[in-house]
Amino acid sequence: MSKKRYTHIFFDLDNTLWDFHTNSFHALHAAFQKFPNLNESTGFTTFFNTYSKYNHELWNTYRNKKVAKKELVLQRFQKTFHELNVSGVDAGEMNSLYLSEMPKQKKLIEGAVELLEYLMVKGYSLLIITNGFREVQFKKLEITGLAKYFNKVFISEDIQSPKPHRQIFEYAVKSSNAPKNKSLMVGDDWEVDIRGATNFGIDAVFYNADKQNDEQKIKFIKQNRSLVYSVNSLKDLRSII
Repeated sequence: MSKKRYTHIFFDLDNTLWDFHTNSFHALHAAFQKFPNLNESTGFTTFFNTYSKYNHELWNTYRNKKVAKKELVLQRFQKTFHELNVSGVDAGEMNSLYLSEMPKQKKLIEGAVELLEYLMVKGYSLLIITNGFREVQFKKLEITGLAKYFNKVFISEDIQSPKPHRQIFEYAVKSSNAPKNKSLMVGDDWEVDIRGATNFGIDAVFYNADKQNDEQKIKFIKQNRSLVYSVNSLKDLRSII
């Protein structure tokens, strides 16, 4: 099958280009060390795993528009403190320290810079669609040097519509003057990035770093009217575009 010609490529940021798993671990550890009460009451690994559980749950709720940002950022720490019987630590202060440490972390997904260099030379219009918080996402892009590759950055907090909702994809595509049939979304989250993009009607690439083998996903790829590709590394994108 011949390659389809795309002109606009929309990237997710976290865990697609910026290594969220690794960077969030180190950012939270830096914040954790500034609270003696935490060091005395629990080990960091237990704290991180408990926090990650609640953070994941609350982000799913946030994407479904059932919790506000100000509640999310406090509850993820409040719930962690409650489960671990931690007292004397302010959830708001913990969150502020954590978010201040996040953009300082610079680890990127392997092959990210090489891919973006390749695509920029080829003349593609490169854009970001992300669900992260505005004050953090722009700093990540600047500090890692990724900002120079992207024409526009679309953040759910600004648009008031998180992925996978149709509105954020529609806003991003229209604001970029991107033809839908020449637009491609690249992301690591099947439900948020891939279903979101294809439900809007644009093609998508599932960055499947964990090599998930889910029959429902394979069936979706075969049946959906939009094209859905799956790659295990960013360098494999070159074979598609």
